[in-house]
Amino acid sequence: MSLLDRMVVVTLPFVPKFIVGKVASQYIAGETLDDAVRTVRELNQKGFMATVDVLGEFISERAEAEANVQAYGVLLDRIAQEKLDANVSVKLTALGMDIDLQFVRAMLNKVIAAAAQHGNFVRIDMEDSPHTTDTLKIYDELRRTQNVGTVIQAYMRRSSDDIKKLMDSGKTNFRLCKGIYREPEEIAYKGREEVRDNFMRLLDQMFSGGAYVGIATHDEVLVEKSEAMIKKYKLTPDRYEFQMLLGVRHGLRDDIRSRGHRLRVYVPFGEAWYGYSTRRLKENPQIAGYVFKSMLGFSR
Repeated sequence: MSLLDRMVVVTLPFVPKFIVGKVASQYIAGETLDDAVRTVRELNQKGFMATVDVLGEFISERAEAEANVQAYGVLLDRIAQEKLDANVSVKLTALGMDIDLQFVRAMLNKVIAAAAQHGNFVRIDMEDSPHTTDTLKIYDELRRTQNVGTVIQAYMRRSSDDIKKLMDSGKTNFRLCKGIYREPEEIAYKGREEVRDNFMRLLDQMFSGGAYVGIATHDEVLVEKSEAMIKKYKLTPDRYEFQMLLGVRHGLRDDIRSRGHRLRVYVPFGEAWYGYSTRRLKENPQIAGYVFKSMLGFSR
């Protein structure tokens, strides 16, 4: 962890909300749907795809989950109306996972049905380790009949087994990322190189098994190694994509696209931006480092 990253962790509780908002404005589209639509349209015009997330995770009331479902329905309608090149990402705790598993299944099915009306796709996001097993179980229940994908985190020691179980029993669509949540060492790799090494082992496992993969990273080393693996398997661009967060490493993003790869940008929006931002900066202060450098013009 760099000095800047450590400063984020230590000082975040004392940072005024407007300053958090200044940082957040680089990687969050805004509070409104119009903000998200404008951001996605600009990305599309530059040649990037998008996945849009309605902020509001870890809710505790059914009414909040129902409001989030409604927001996704409106979002999917706008994506279709505006002819945007975008799908949606959904965190199950935003749909009531911590309330009741049957309830979250019902809420998710409504989002999937709204997407299906427009021929769109739903990415079921991964959250912290207490939610991993249930998230993958719900994905497994849906993937054979619905246009859905999920997320695998490279720092989790269980990930190779999870991939094998899913790939042994049907078609899979993964986003592979390093992982951002703070997890104990007994279940998660901690070293930078061991996370990188596992990322590439998992990507090889996915590609060799015929999975579609969203390669989600801002790490140039992983980008280069992923490109070499794409060549190894002679994959056409419709078999994978790169993915990056909004507001992070614009230069690298442009480089990846210029080399002929498709790239999707993760676009979160909503009134719950502050809680999301403070959680993300605590869990992954390196992102703040990327954003600060981008704001100062030092990021590639």
